[in-house]
Parts: sequence; C-alpha cells; structure tokens
Amino acid sequence: MMPNPTPRQLLSSLLQGTRPPRPLLLPIVFSLGAKIENLPLRDFLSNPTKISNSLRQIRSYLPSDGVSCYFDPSLELESLGASLSWSNDTAPPTIHWPHPVGKGSLPPALRSPEDAARAPRVKIAAEVITRLKSSFRDEPILMAGVSGPFTLAARFLQLDAADSPRAEDFPEAALEISASTIAAVSSAFVEAGANLIIICEEILPSLSLETCQAWQFLLSPALNIIRFHEAFPVLHFSNSFTTNASFILAQPWDCVLCPPLDAVAHLTPEQASAASAALFGLSLPPELFQPDTTYKEDVTQLVSRAGAGLNPVLLTTTSDVPHSTDLKRLIKVMEESSRSL
Repeated sequence: MMPNPTPRQLLSSLLQGTRPPRPLLLPIVFSLGAKIENLPLRDFLSNPTKISNSLRQIRSYLPSDGVSCYFDPSLELESLGASLSWSNDTAPPTIHWPHPVGKGSLPPALRSPEDAARAPRVKIAAEVITRLKSSFRDEPILMAGVSGPFTLAARFLQLDAADSPRAEDFPEAALEISASTIAAVSSAFVEAGANLIIICEEILPSLSLETCQAWQFLLSPALNIIRFHEAFPVLHFSNSFTTNASFILAQPWDCVLCPPLDAVAHLTPEQASAASAALFGLSLPPELFQPDTTYKEDVTQLVSRAGAGLNPVLLTTTSDVPHSTDLKRLIKVMEESSRSL
C-alpha cells in the first residue's frame, strides 16, 4: 500500500481482506446540510444541488474518511408508494398509504422493488452520489444508507420498537418485498458510484438461530450486489444487537457488523471472542457530540474498554447526527476514539 493511502484505497484493501492500519472515521452527517442551506428538511431531501453544495461545505469542516451522500429512513417507503406529511423538521414524517390498512397488515398495491428503485427520490440520491464522485479530489468514501429488511417491513406494517415486535409479527411477504427493495435501491446507489452502503437495521426482533439464518438469506442479494460493484456493505444495528448477539456472531457475514458502543460493552467473553474474528465497526451515540454534553465518562476510556480486542475497522455514529451537533467536537471525539483503539 502507498505511504499515505486515500480513504478509498483503505476501503479497497478492506475489500481484499486486509484490515486498515486504523479505523475509518465515517460519521453519518447528512440532514445537517438542511440547516446549512437554511431549508426545511422535506425540501432539502428533493434538491440534489442543495444537498451536494452542503455536503461539500461539511466536508471542508469535517475531515472524516467519508461523505454521507444520502440518508433518509423514509426513502424506501415513499418509493414503494407512500406519501409523507411533515409537521416540522424535528419529527419524522407521517406515512400515508393510498389504501390504508390496519396495523400489522401489508399495504395493498405496493410498487415493485424495480419501480421503487426508479422513484424520483432514489434518482435524486443517485444524482448526488454521481455529482460528489466527480467533485472530491481527496477520494473520500461516498456513503449512502438503506433500511434493513426487518426495519423497512416494520415501517410499512406500522410496527415500531416500542411494540417489541416478534419475528412472527412479520409476514414472509413483507420481508421479501423489503429485502428485494433494499437490493434494488442499493444497486442504484452503487451503480451511481457509492463506495459504502450502510444497511440500518433499527428494528430487529428477538431471533432464533433459524430466523437469524433466514434474515441473513434475505440480506444476501443486497450484500452480493454491493460487493459486486466493489463497494462495501455495513450492517448497522441499533439496540437490538445485544439480544441477538450470539446468533448474529455465529453467522458467516460478508460485511462489517456495526453495533452501538454500549452494546459492545455488554458482550459476554464468548461473544467478544467471536466478534474479534469478524469484521467489526463501532457506532458512537450522538450525545457525545453535543457542545454541552453531560456524558459522564471520558470518551477515550469508554471506547478503549468497549472496543478492546475487537480491532474495529470503522467508527461511525448510531444515527444521522442531529442539527445541534458541534462539528468540531464531532471530529475531535472521532479522532480521539480512533487513537484509543
């Protein structure tokens, strides 16, 4: 490898099975661009020029290894036929289907996954990726996000984490449509030039070994498409990781597993041993990046202890960072965390 490899060169070596000499710093910083452009988020999401301009500005202040080209959890829902109602920019939009059904039921007349991948906002996201690919000379990693199969299915079944959904609450048809849509949207992103796709599984039920294997099978088409285009997939978890850690770590994943920092801190010795053999990432909570943070523990000690022995290949955030994020503190925390591993 060259003495000073670019982030994309580090990622390329990771694709070939070589761990980078340090964790890649890949915070998710996307919707903050709406604040920079002084636009409501709903308008920002549909304006490739404003998105591209704001991400270039963020890049000038935030020398991370990646650029968050498009991250919006409502993207696939709208692409499948839902309409969005926005009350304000601090709350997620309300989802409306042309033919409403009760909670737990699959909305009728969903668009096909192929049509969803050709929806206007997917095209906008792909255009942003294409524009930024030609903009940056320092070769940052171009990142985009999609929902995980359970998470997307939960959203159009109107289930949320507070419902504590069980695996049997997800009809097979809902999971299959979700997985096919994720694969199609991921394909659009990597064909446009994305180098890394974060698959965000925010709502994950308690799994058995059998349902975990079935879930991995659902994810396989998306993972294969991403890697076929020489991009890298990251399976990004919320707090659902801890409950399912043993089954997840027993599977042969062809991607980076990226749970939250606090979930890693609660791994058993056996789970930590299995994790150390896998490609692992860590995500840091947004509270760490607030200017008036009340986080009680020194960040470097927290990361060092939780990530000890795991040799993580990347550091990211548990979600798209909020508008109140202090960018200087964000990069300071990310760099200090990287050095502590």
